[in-house]
Amino acid sequence: MPAAGLPSAGFLSRPATSYLVCRKVGSAAELADHFAIRRQIFVDEQAIFAGSDLDEHDRDASAVALIGYCDGIVAGTVRLFALDPADGVWQGDRLAVLAPYRTRGLGAPLVRCAVATAAVLGGRLMSAHIQLANVRFFQRLGWEARGDREIYAGLVHQPMSIDLPQPAEARATVRRLAAGVSAQDL
Repeated sequence: MPAAGLPSAGFLSRPATSYLVCRKVGSAAELADHFAIRRQIFVDEQAIFAGSDLDEHDRDASAVALIGYCDGIVAGTVRLFALDPADGVWQGDRLAVLAPYRTRGLGAPLVRCAVATAAVLGGRLMSAHIQLANVRFFQRLGWEARGDREIYAGLVHQPMSIDLPQPAEARATVRRLAAGVSAQDL
C-alpha cells in the first residue's frame, strides 16, 4: 500500500514531456515524503530492508536529502553524505523513483542534482553502490565502475564513482534543476 499522499504504482500514460524539479528537501512534509518514498521502494517493493531502511546517516544532520517532482507530484528522492570531508569524497545512495515515474525522466536529474550538490558542498568525488540493473544508466551519466562487484545491503552491487564538477558549474546545475526542467531538454 503506498504511503499517504504518494501515487500508487498503477498505470499512468506518459505525457509528451514531463516537467521535473529536483532540489534539497525544504520542509518537514518533504522530509516525510523522502522517507515514505524510500520505504515504499526499499522495504515494500524491493524488500531489501525489513521494516525500515533508516540508518545512522539519517540521524546525521550533515546528510542531504533531495526530492524530485514530476509534473508537480513528488515522485523520487536520493540521499548524499560526506564519506571523507577532508578529501572531498561523498556518497550518494537511496536513489528511489516511484514506479509510475521511472519512464518519465526523473532519475537522471536526481543523480545530477546529487552530484552537483556534493560539489557545491566542497566535494571532488562521489561514490555509490549501484544495483547491477542500473549500472548502464549510471555509465550514461558519466559514472565509472571502480573495483569488483560486492554485496551491499544484501544484494550484489557495483561500486561506481564520478568526478564532481567545478563549484560554479555545480551551482548553475543546482539552480537549474530547482527551477525546473523539461524531460525532453535533458
